[in-house]
Amino acid sequence: MSSGREFSQPASCKITVSGEEIADLYPYLVDAKVEVSRAAPAICTLTFDSVRSQDDNWTVQDAGIFEPWSDCRIEADFGDYSEEVMRGYVRTVKADTPEKMGEAKVIVACQDETMLLDREHIRKTWSTEDEPMTDGEIAQEIAGDHNLAVEAEDGLSNISLSQDSTTIRFLRNRAEANGYEIYVREGKLFMQPPQLDGDPQASIMVYAGPRTNCVRFAITHDGHMPDEVGVIRAAETGTEMEQETLVPDLTVLGRTAATSEAAGLVPFVWQLQRPAGSSLEEAIARAQARANENAWKLTAEGELDGTRYGHVLLTHKLVGVYGVGETYSGLYYVDSVSHAFSQTGYRQVFKLLRNATGQDSEPESDDSLAAVR
Repeated sequence: MSSGREFSQPASCKITVSGEEIADLYPYLVDAKVEVSRAAPAICTLTFDSVRSQDDNWTVQDAGIFEPWSDCRIEADFGDYSEEVMRGYVRTVKADTPEKMGEAKVIVACQDETMLLDREHIRKTWSTEDEPMTDGEIAQEIAGDHNLAVEAEDGLSNISLSQDSTTIRFLRNRAEANGYEIYVREGKLFMQPPQLDGDPQASIMVYAGPRTNCVRFAITHDGHMPDEVGVIRAAETGTEMEQETLVPDLTVLGRTAATSEAAGLVPFVWQLQRPAGSSLEEAIARAQARANENAWKLTAEGELDGTRYGHVLLTHKLVGVYGVGETYSGLYYVDSVSHAFSQTGYRQVFKLLRNATGQDSEPESDDSLAAVR
């Protein structure tokens, strides 16, 4: 994938509501912000100036475009092509008309397609001893009921499992039980472990001369994070209890895993309280998930010039960072991205995760730092 640096046309925000681009309202758009995170649904906030006409109608709120539950799509338009940032539904519309003329604003908030799964409190038995279902099978059925495509791994097989919540809260709980991530992107529901073996996105280039697309980058390496997670289980013989210890099993994104071992310390083990009523299989899965999450001892924050980067940086995917030295250059996992479109351009503020140090990958050939001077 190209780094996008050859594209000099400023990136802009393309907004489609109910299948139609809002071309007539672009002159009133102040800014558009989209928050995307592994831990929460994607949220878009659109801020418009609004002007009252001679017939007492207002340009934005009376345009008949932004109505709750209207489907919407936000894209980054790079001129010759565009890439989707998020899609979902209009959640709220706030019209603010202060006394002082010229300061009226309309603020539209949109949420991704998980909003559709958060409407009803449902009580339902999904799995029994006679008819067990895996969590992946449950996710597939739910996705089909809501016209979503699905990519879900089977996960735990449940002897007894009931839902007593909204659907998205139920799915998040099951994802947590398996150590999976759950999100919706481009009409597809994903419920799977972190994907650390796929192709990385276009590289983030720091201090790379004319190839630079990152305007700010900072990294924190936290050594006081647990290396392993222990869970108490019954011994195979007798009535005593014993501890099972889980170590991270994710792909290591670097040459040296970020653990205490390199410092000559004994492993730092964190104890997980076994959830009430959970099976041993689920308790071990939750402990494994916690061990994997604790392995992200390196967290990086920074900001991309969206036009120079030339792409939408996506969460739940790998990205290479280069130009920050042998220790910290290499592959990272994208945790969150805040997209901001305004008159000053397109910026992407990101948070990245890493479970190792040492550069063991290279940027694409056209991103090579060899020519930096």
